[in-house]
Amino acid sequence: MSSTELPSVPAANVLPRVAPVRVEEGERLRSVGLPGVTLSVRSRPPAREGLPPALYVHGLGGSSQNWSALMALLDHVVDGEALDLPGFGDSPPPDDGDYSVSGHARAVIRHLDASGRGPVHLFGNSLGGAVSTRVAALRPDLVRTLTLVSPALPELRIQRSAVPTGLLGVPGVAAVFNRLTREWTAEQRVRGVMALCYGDPGRVTPEGFRNAVEEMERRLQLPYFWDAMARSARGIVNAYTLGGQHGLWRQAERVLAPTLLIYGGRDQLVGFRMAQRAARAFRDSRLVTLPDAGHVAMMEYPDTVAAAFGELLAATGELGHRTAKAVADGAAESMATGVARGVPVDATAGADAAGPEDAGGDSPGADRAIGADDAGTEG
Repeated sequence: MSSTELPSVPAANVLPRVAPVRVEEGERLRSVGLPGVTLSVRSRPPAREGLPPALYVHGLGGSSQNWSALMALLDHVVDGEALDLPGFGDSPPPDDGDYSVSGHARAVIRHLDASGRGPVHLFGNSLGGAVSTRVAALRPDLVRTLTLVSPALPELRIQRSAVPTGLLGVPGVAAVFNRLTREWTAEQRVRGVMALCYGDPGRVTPEGFRNAVEEMERRLQLPYFWDAMARSARGIVNAYTLGGQHGLWRQAERVLAPTLLIYGGRDQLVGFRMAQRAARAFRDSRLVTLPDAGHVAMMEYPDTVAAAFGELLAATGELGHRTAKAVADGAAESMATGVARGVPVDATAGADAAGPEDAGGDSPGADRAIGADDAGTEG
């Protein structure tokens, strides 16, 4: 380890005690021991027995809480679980310190193999989108459908607002950032994260903001917080440089599962222009664009994401069109206030130096759901 690397963290069994993770009403949280890794798994009992299983995978700096709103809307359609990737949420670091995309994918696969729940409806956001893409390509037997919200797939032209997050992967940068921002309050960090990840941070309720601050305070007490962030960010950067059969775009082309792609027009971390390329890469895809959404559409517009997933199930024959409409109507009723819940989001803590960037020609003109053949050319 070089002198610029973050120090190693203590073993999970000697970590300091911190405040418990928030569990929404109706949710359960359990710990699952697997070879080389222990995962915290959040679940919500399905509305009835026999529903198909689903698994939700969060993004960089996020946790299973990122999926709480969507899980609640889909509990009458799927039997949902959301996991905390190693080193995030309530999951301790992996035994081997491997935070690469492949390392996270391996943890997801081990959980699915051990639980026997596959094939599942697999959801992924940001880093979780890259991880889920790799899982679907390598283990098609584990995936029924794939839903990707702003997946972190390689871009040749990175948005300026995404550069600070990528720089976290450079050895030593996270340690320097931690020292420079030592005096920042949890409130300042959360406001920065929300400004970076939400299309409109004003959609977050006061209660949601307070909950996010509490979670940020909890995470900052974890001695491995910055290590997990830095090494996972480095894992994304490394995955972007891989070519051949290990490249994420090549693996996207190998995905057999019907795929739903959701991109936000105000996303400051994943360029909207990549939506069209993704629609071409995934062989059986549907593309939904949300002009006002940022990087975490499942938190900003969970009703719209739930409705789009219902349409995917109808298209694949798993739901009748009448049931799919009921999914959409139920989601709309549940989210009638149009206000996001504001549970903790992904991306770096304390990113408030990065303000919104003018979307320019990268923004979509209107909501739409299209097939890959209709996607046109990349802008």
